[in-house]
Amino acid sequence: MATDITVPTLGESVSEATIGRWYKKPGDVVKADEPLVELETDKVTLEVNAPASGTLGDILAKDGETVGPGAVLGSITEGGAAAAPAAKDEKKAAPEPAKAAAPAPAPAAPGKAAPADANGPAVGRIAAESGVQPANVPGSGKDGRVTKGDMLSAIAAGPASTPAPAPAPAQLRAPSTPDDASREERVRMTKLRQTIARRLKDAQNIAAMLTTFNDVDMGAVMKLRSQYKDVFEKKHGTKLGFMGFFTKAVVQALKEIPAVNAEIDGQDLVYKNYYHVGVAVGTDKGLVVPVVRDADRLSIAEIEKSIADFGKRARDGKLSIDEMQGGTFTITNGGIYGSLMSTPILNAPQSGILGMHRIEERPVVRGGQVVARPMMYLALSYDHRVVDGKEAVTFLVRVKEALEDPARLVLDL
Repeated sequence: MATDITVPTLGESVSEATIGRWYKKPGDVVKADEPLVELETDKVTLEVNAPASGTLGDILAKDGETVGPGAVLGSITEGGAAAAPAAKDEKKAAPEPAKAAAPAPAPAAPGKAAPADANGPAVGRIAAESGVQPANVPGSGKDGRVTKGDMLSAIAAGPASTPAPAPAPAQLRAPSTPDDASREERVRMTKLRQTIARRLKDAQNIAAMLTTFNDVDMGAVMKLRSQYKDVFEKKHGTKLGFMGFFTKAVVQALKEIPAVNAEIDGQDLVYKNYYHVGVAVGTDKGLVVPVVRDADRLSIAEIEKSIADFGKRARDGKLSIDEMQGGTFTITNGGIYGSLMSTPILNAPQSGILGMHRIEERPVVRGGQVVARPMMYLALSYDHRVVDGKEAVTFLVRVKEALEDPARLVLDL
């Protein structure tokens, strides 16, 4: 009796995954719940475990192939080690057509995409709002399905290009000379890196993005942190950083300026009366944004614990898809890499993202005297379709006020 190995549910808005690598070969003995294959999605890398003990049979999805939720990747034959000799006996038997791996679906021709209802609700909604028909959009998903990214790219490209045939992959650079080419290394982009590239460009194409700046005197927060960091770590088991203060300051500002916590859905504005704050984390595979849920209900200690845990698991590739979905606002800290100022790109469909930067001593005027203070530039990028300039500036001023007087965070002022 054989047990199928299938692709698990990948999570909201994730419709496909790429086979990263198999840990076992056909004929290898496997144990139940042992990792068998690594899948790369556009959000995380995850492992599929063996559903039963036995011997790994045919592998139907090879490295690099794209699969969807529920797809059969292979099978496990019950019997464990005893099944291995049987596999050798099969070789001596009369030749027989082997169970062939399911052929990869050919790319869908333009105008022959999967039926609209097969493309998912997100594609149907975008089609209804934009007038762009999925049948006229080349599908890059499994079995030629049109994905949300395909629709957004078609809309951004303009109506003239919508019915056009799918172009060949663009050659974005001139060919190198033979001498230079011999010293180049070409590496295929990971699924995560492709998604980061697409989403950032989509955000620029779709949102009316604008950035406003301010600076904040970090002296009060640094003094508070220096005074209590040892006792804080002893009591809570985690270090007292800056992100807890920034997250609380952002939540207070979001409560006062709800437009920054809203998003566009068709012709509606959705105001979110909850505060799920995404915190951008850099990893060797790219940027991921785990979400601190209901940050308004958490203490600074609880926020710091969550962020520390997310950071460790992000670098180990252990974050789940659910932990990176549903954010309403994002904070990104380029200061840890030495950035003095930047214009962060929105994490669509959110309407705001706060950029933190390096703290450095700068001359400022205090009480008529020029003094050196630890200053940080803050940048708020926002979607001007949702947020007016006055609201954006007020939001950033509220964040600044809370950080320069941390007692406001404790007293909720």
